[in-house]
Amino acid sequence: MTRVAFFADSFHEVNGVALTSRMLERHAQEHGYPFLSVHTGPETRCWDAGSVRRVELALGPASMWLEADLRFDFFCMRHGKRLLGELTRFRPDVVHVTGPSHQGMLGVWASWRMGVPLVASWHTNVHEYSGRRMRQMLSWLPSPMADSVGRYSAWATLAATLHFYRYAEATLAPNPELTAMLERATGNPSTMMKRGVDTALYHPSKRRRDDSVVRIGYAGRLSPEKGVRWFKTVEEELQLADLANYEIWIAGHGNEAEWLRAHLRRKQIPGVLKGEALAEFYANLDVFAFPSETDTYGNVVQEAMASGVPCVVTSGGGPKYLVRPEIDGLVASDERAFAQACVRLVGDAKLRARLARGAREAAESATWERVFEGVYRVYAGCTSQPIGKVA
Repeated sequence: MTRVAFFADSFHEVNGVALTSRMLERHAQEHGYPFLSVHTGPETRCWDAGSVRRVELALGPASMWLEADLRFDFFCMRHGKRLLGELTRFRPDVVHVTGPSHQGMLGVWASWRMGVPLVASWHTNVHEYSGRRMRQMLSWLPSPMADSVGRYSAWATLAATLHFYRYAEATLAPNPELTAMLERATGNPSTMMKRGVDTALYHPSKRRRDDSVVRIGYAGRLSPEKGVRWFKTVEEELQLADLANYEIWIAGHGNEAEWLRAHLRRKQIPGVLKGEALAEFYANLDVFAFPSETDTYGNVVQEAMASGVPCVVTSGGGPKYLVRPEIDGLVASDERAFAQACVRLVGDAKLRARLARGAREAAESATWERVFEGVYRVYAGCTSQPIGKVA
């Protein structure tokens, strides 16, 4: 079996990259596959867990905050000697990185040092994050100027990110748009890597409500690129439609939380939820509304669907590939259409029930086992090919 050295941008945090990374490690462990799992941890230490060798690397003091729970370590190469020893003992056939973080850079170095192929998976549209955050930071400027700087920031970030992915012999991406872009930009094959969902944990049976209030929910990071301010428009449209029997529940953390608390009337913002608490949160919703136009896939959308909740998503980004309009959810083209789609579901219990059944049926076919079988086929294909060169 292919020996994989895996360098994860995020592992212990609450986000899609971390979830996918943990599930890939678990897949290797359950099947007895040799797997070197390298990621950031509270302290630097190494230990064995079955067929998995875990290497956690502590952050240094010269680290820059990227998110509320993510930092970039500028001096990560201080771990080089320790890593080289682990890599030499493990003898990987392939290195897999999840993006251009300090862990990803360590992974590129490991691939070069060991002379083995590199696989890179695309999880986050960092260029879109960069553009939207820059525009919000410069909102005090005239709109045309802020928009121009935001577009340049997105362009420059995308160029730098694609340069990183050119080091890989093969790439993995969660939706058709991104696989096509990566193939064009790198000249190397890109394969679809969808996501699985735990349909036992996320299940309609976790519902504990029997009241008549229609609850609209969201789970995820509360940051500008997620579009969470659209919930104000959702509430405005609900009031215009004279639909007062609703609540908006938002789970997550981020710098938009205070804005949401100040601008939404009927809301609950319980913070970050995990495990059973998150499963019950989903199951007790009537509508899951995900306004992000930048997400590459939408794990939370799939979790809500598994919980038997119809979803409203946007026509931008990856979640639109998860939702089948009028079968298990609705897809909206812009902010006003998104709000009106939510209003439609709040006001139509029969439609909610029909889409809820379709959502659960769709989620039942999304297994992690199937996802990672495909990933291991990519690994095997890389090890039979000569190592390429970066243009």
